[in-house]
Amino acid sequence: MKFTFISLFVFLSLFASVSNAQLKIGYIDSDAIMDNLPDVQDARQKLDALIQEWQNELKKMETELKAKKEDYEKRKLTMTEQTSAEALAEITKLEKEIDDYRDKKFGANGELFQKQNELMKPIQNKIFTVIQQVAVEEELDFVFDRSGDILFLYAKDEYDLTTQVLEKLKLE
Repeated sequence: MKFTFISLFVFLSLFASVSNAQLKIGYIDSDAIMDNLPDVQDARQKLDALIQEWQNELKKMETELKAKKEDYEKRKLTMTEQTSAEALAEITKLEKEIDDYRDKKFGANGELFQKQNELMKPIQNKIFTVIQQVAVEEELDFVFDRSGDILFLYAKDEYDLTTQVLEKLKLE
């Protein structure tokens, strides 16, 4: 009887410590947040208007290129060699201008990327700050984003193993 009581006491103590040590995890759906936040809608509208403006400009340039190519094709048999070379050079120049414009506006580091970053960064920072506040209030250890790729949005500093990993790497 005494052994059973001691065993039960040890088991309950272990169970209590394990249950206290459990992690509290939360998640958000960033797509739902972004879809319901008026600031995001305004930023998206501004970006869409800018994209439309740039696409219209590209269309004009492409229409001009198409007209020049058609004109060249119609007249190439009657052109002198020099006139033909000049027309082809003009077409090539216009093709390059179109490619440069497209890259400048829509490329990896283009104006669209920069404008998107300029408009969305403050909103993302605001959302991230609120996520941290809620995580602290709810005493959560980790917060994930379930939209798309799994992404850590918040983690308590006590779970950061970066320093230990770096120390072990330096020892090896």
